[in-house]
Amino acid sequence: MTDQAQTLRDLVMKRERERSSETAGISTQKTAKLITVTSGKGGVGKSNFTLNFALALQSLGKRVLVFDADIGMANIDVLMGVSAKYNLYHLLRREKRIDEIIERGPGLLSFIAGGSGMSDLFSLSQSDLDYFSEQIEGIAEEMDYIIFDTGAGLSKENFNFIHSADECLVVTTPEPTSITDAYALIKVVSAKDEKTAFKLIVNRAADEKEAIQTADKIIMAAQRFLNVQISVLGYISEDHHVVQAVKKQVPFSTAFPNCAAARDIQRLAYRYMTVPASPEPGALTGIKGFMQKWLRRTK
Repeated sequence: MTDQAQTLRDLVMKRERERSSETAGISTQKTAKLITVTSGKGGVGKSNFTLNFALALQSLGKRVLVFDADIGMANIDVLMGVSAKYNLYHLLRREKRIDEIIERGPGLLSFIAGGSGMSDLFSLSQSDLDYFSEQIEGIAEEMDYIIFDTGAGLSKENFNFIHSADECLVVTTPEPTSITDAYALIKVVSAKDEKTAFKLIVNRAADEKEAIQTADKIIMAAQRFLNVQISVLGYISEDHHVVQAVKKQVPFSTAFPNCAAARDIQRLAYRYMTVPASPEPGALTGIKGFMQKWLRRTK
């Protein structure tokens, strides 16, 4: 684990040296895809989905960083049973570099704890924003996906993440209130930014039929009343192993890799990788696009 952390630091330092020596404005470096995971209401398993989805992508050979962006309710580290020594606060105060605040969870999954620093992220000076942008850009070139686990509902902070990322995964359950709140979130976001790309995940479905019926309610309402096209990534079965894993503070895909929910999350990850989103021509994507859109919303 120490060796991996040192390797990551070396990569960031290397990028900083390359940036200082660049004379042409052209870069061939890849950058991570930025994904937000959100929900219309709390208690639908959003953070649990984020964690296990990230692990499933990693098991398929992808480099993933989870960013706990749930202001006031950050709990990714709790779900993993890991105590984060540093968080975003230490980065924004320039006490640590981004590679130094990245923690490791099960399977050496990389994650950044939000902590008290999340609220500071929305009131930074231009100098601090530039520093944050530089740090995020450096690490994004070493990742395939950066997944932001946002809060439930649509606060101003959540909207900034949803609007700025490349894609938004909306988690719902078959419960009527969850369906209504998921639709309301999509309605508000699309009214302010019609280019937001949504993918729907139905969690805790009794079976495929219930998952399809749940998704259809949101899809048809969005198409009829909002003229918004919503795609479905898939569903996760209701599974008692999930609750057991939460009590153990171990991801269910790690604790019970053969359970129904774990098999479902693996299928979702594979589907996500094989059917990528197609951004509109000229769309700002990746970390540069994220920061440009972010700055527009925070100024």
